Amino acid sequence: MATQVTPERLNLDEQVIRIEQMMIENRRKIAERDKMVEEREKIIRESIKLERETKLMPVSLIFQAMLAAAALLGAGATITKLFFSH
Repeated sequence: MATQVTPERLNLDEQVIRIEQMMIENRRKIAERDKMVEEREKIIRESIKLERETKLMPVSLIFQAMLAAAALLGAGATITKLFFSH
């Protein structure tokens, strides 16, 4: 009779197996969640970087436009001096 397993013991073993499977599944889900959180943080960092760049862009464009205007004025003055000075 010592070799027989009681039904209660079988139920307990099944429950332990189910619990272990649930723990494995939970660890997998936690790892997946951590990966998603990391991805989200990366996207947020990229978004902040792009936002900074777009805020800086108008200032940069204005500066470049001023340089281009100065170059055109300088070129115009040089051409005028070459062709119209006696």
